[in-house]
Amino acid sequence: MNKLLMMMILTVSLLTLGFCYADKIQQQLIRLNPCVLKQTCHECIQTPTCAWCAQPKFDGERCFQSTINSNMIQCNEHYINNPKNEYKVLNSRELQKARKNTNSHMSSDSSSGGSSSSASKGSAASSTHDAVQISPQQVSLKLRINEAHRITVNYAQAEDYPVDLYYLMDLSHSMEDDKQKLSALGNLLAESMQNITSNFRLGFGSFVDKVVMPYVNTMPKNLMKPCPRCDAPPYGFQNIMSLSQDTNTFASEVQRAPVSGNLDAPEGGFDAIMQAIVCRDQIGWRERARRLLLFSTDAGFHYAGDGKLGGIINPNDGRCHLDNRGSYTHSSLQDYPSVSQINLKVRQNSINMIFAVTREQRNVYERLIQLIEGASIGTLSENSEHIVDLVKDQYSKISSSVEMRDTASSAIKVTYHSSCLDKDGVLKQTNKCDGLKVGTVVNFQAEIEVTSCPPNRKDWTQKFQIYPVGINESLTVSLYMQCECQCENVGHPDYLKKSPDCRGVGTLKCGVCECDSTHFGRMCECDANNNHHGNYTYMVSGCQLNNDSEINCSDRGECNCGQCDCQVRSNPEERVYGTYCECDNFSCDRSGGALCGGYGTCDCGVCKCIPGWTGESCDCHATNETCIMDGSNEICSGRGNCECGQCKCSEENDIRYSGKYCQKCPTCPGRCQEFKECIQCLVYKTGSMSPEECEKSCTIKPIIVKVAEANEDKDENMCSYYDQDNCRFAYVYTYDQSGKIVIRAQEERECPPQVNFMGVILGVIGAIVLIGMALLLLWKLLTTIDDRREFAKFEKQSMIAKWATSENPIYRQATTTFKNPTSMGNS
Repeated sequence: MNKLLMMMILTVSLLTLGFCYADKIQQQLIRLNPCVLKQTCHECIQTPTCAWCAQPKFDGERCFQSTINSNMIQCNEHYINNPKNEYKVLNSRELQKARKNTNSHMSSDSSSGGSSSSASKGSAASSTHDAVQISPQQVSLKLRINEAHRITVNYAQAEDYPVDLYYLMDLSHSMEDDKQKLSALGNLLAESMQNITSNFRLGFGSFVDKVVMPYVNTMPKNLMKPCPRCDAPPYGFQNIMSLSQDTNTFASEVQRAPVSGNLDAPEGGFDAIMQAIVCRDQIGWRERARRLLLFSTDAGFHYAGDGKLGGIINPNDGRCHLDNRGSYTHSSLQDYPSVSQINLKVRQNSINMIFAVTREQRNVYERLIQLIEGASIGTLSENSEHIVDLVKDQYSKISSSVEMRDTASSAIKVTYHSSCLDKDGVLKQTNKCDGLKVGTVVNFQAEIEVTSCPPNRKDWTQKFQIYPVGINESLTVSLYMQCECQCENVGHPDYLKKSPDCRGVGTLKCGVCECDSTHFGRMCECDANNNHHGNYTYMVSGCQLNNDSEINCSDRGECNCGQCDCQVRSNPEERVYGTYCECDNFSCDRSGGALCGGYGTCDCGVCKCIPGWTGESCDCHATNETCIMDGSNEICSGRGNCECGQCKCSEENDIRYSGKYCQKCPTCPGRCQEFKECIQCLVYKTGSMSPEECEKSCTIKPIIVKVAEANEDKDENMCSYYDQDNCRFAYVYTYDQSGKIVIRAQEERECPPQVNFMGVILGVIGAIVLIGMALLLLWKLLTTIDDRREFAKFEKQSMIAKWATSENPIYRQATTTFKNPTSMGNS
């Protein structure tokens, strides 16, 4: 009985080890070939490097790696589906500055619409064209999923590019002084901007707030005159002057603009910004111009939701609502815009927002510009006297920088790489370059990758723009996502309904059967009613990973009519899946006790790492940055290799390097003794070297510090010695990024305290004398006390021994008198 039990236990153990070994081999095969699990053509081509064989009655692997030698593939080349990425340039005009027809006499306003008419035939003058600041302008791209393609985008700031500046001003009572100053600065502002561009236009608009309680006082008398010095009723937004080159009109319009007032501290600036952006015709924005919207205020702003305080519940529709006089008609009908609405309109209309605010409001608007694309901020003086310099500075910052953005959907990932102004430099991932000048050409590499196929087929074809922020020019990318195979569509020769290869009850798509609702199996051989429609051997083979395997469903499921029903795990987060139950999401490598190192997900035994991590268990940094010491350009200090984000130091000439960056050499001899004499003479003026020898021999320049301490993390070496005075001196030496020696020496030596022998002797003598005198005084004091005590005793005894003569018992007088008591009366 015991022998039988032992044999059963041994058999079960061997089977378990066999299954585990087979499972491990299977997982390794999947890692080597990610295509083996894909069961349909569209799943196959959505996996990088995979191709699909649509050949009917094909017994090999339908989804295979396209990198395999063609002689090893048994599929007919005619049936192989392996789409390639296709890139075409549809429109590519060269970068150029604008040119006007010298014979045409157009006003500046009439020529501001973007495209100008060409010169008449036979004219000797040059033709007219707009500036081109981005190239190419239109491309088409066919992309497979998860296969990135890079396209080159060139940008250059055109010379003498038109500029439209619309000044949007808060004209509540507190800004009255600023208005007076601005009216005098109109011509100066135009002259200053004309030094940058000859085609400059200026416009002006003002705002206060919604004419609704509690934003303004709606009492009739207050509506007529909201404040003592106010000369106009409150209003939402007023377009006072459309964009024009007439700066004299600008000055007069600003001067005449009425000042009004409101109740609460925030203003209705968002209403004004929205109308100034979307009312393109009324404001006069040109199609081909850099558009600057200068927003000036000394207060905060209302935004979406604040309108409910005044009973306004309709959201802002983001449309233009200006009447013939330029007044905002929907101020009290719809809510303030949200920050996201403002940002959307800024991006759609290529507006460069400049917020000129007072110092008290700067913190609020600094947070706001982080949410608005391309926005900048400047501090407004008390009376706006330096507004011209502010505009020039902000325009200079805007024009000297380029930032590339795109309108791609969430299914498309676009990353940018550029070396900016360093033409021979290494490309780095960035979408922004600074320090540009007029005519400077910057090249960007836009890497486009489709991360997933949208569920709606209409979204497989998309158009999006790649554009420089604040410039109304862009590169339009017409993208087609290769999410399916043509043989999966009706009308293709490899698409056949009720195919004999599918037992007449299924559709043959790309060589694979798609069964109707009542049949299943690899060739639709299984009937949902009687559970089989063919021989047992064939149905069982449909549950085996390959023809050489005898294990059904990888021994992790049950084979039901040629299909595997995978086992259910007790842990709901663990799952066994796959056509042959060959996959799971829990058997990947672990690192630090975490599945896939905590930086990836387990998919069919393979860790899918998040960006920035790599390795079989996602425990390796994808870059070498963690192996480069700060301030250095060498990986592992040039003394090792970066493996999995960590330096593996090498051994050279019997020298073994160590440290996080292989910067340490424990076996190398130190240089403490080499610098000892120089440190003594240079810092402490001691040692065996004379001043002349010191000056001649010592070229090092130590840094003097209070306390010399070494930091081991920075590979610093501590040195300390005792000199002839028995004083300890210390210094630390290390190397900078260029390999130059750096020495830090302690400012003061640590010397033992000096002994004053004469002072000690005199002190001892003085102490003896003082002690002697104290003893004498003590003796004198005790003697005096004792004498006085004895004298007092003597005095007392003397007093006791004193006797009066009349009381002396042995004293006898010379005569004696006797009295006779009987004869007292007769005497």
